[in-house]
Amino acid sequence: MRALVQRVSSASVSVDGELVSSIGPGLLVLLGVARSDTAETAVRLAAKVRALRVFRDEHGAINEALGQREILCVSQFTLYGDARRGNRPSFVEAAPGEQAQPLYELFCEQARARQGVFGADMAVAMVGDGPVTLMLEA
Repeated sequence: MRALVQRVSSASVSVDGELVSSIGPGLLVLLGVARSDTAETAVRLAAKVRALRVFRDEHGAINEALGQREILCVSQFTLYGDARRGNRPSFVEAAPGEQAQPLYELFCEQARARQGVFGADMAVAMVGDGPVTLMLEA
């Protein structure tokens, strides 16, 4: 499982021009599920995301955890795109939808994240909050 985590001031997801979900300050998580992932992987990565200390504390240091801030999670199989050979990415490592969707939903439940629409063509908008973007793997 791979997660691209961005600290945001706000983020939202729309499908066909309709707002599906939005958050204020918190984390935008783009989540990719691999064929080898399990429920244990989803639970472990969700706990890791919630525990990340990537927010500024009262002294201005990046040392504070998520706390009461929110998470918006968007399914993103393209995080498993492999373009090492040629110019057309291969997605053979990405889990098929029927395997990935329950693990995505478990991650969201464990992370207490708002969700996009699994498998939909989503428009994701975000306002980044500083230079904090992390790639996590579990």
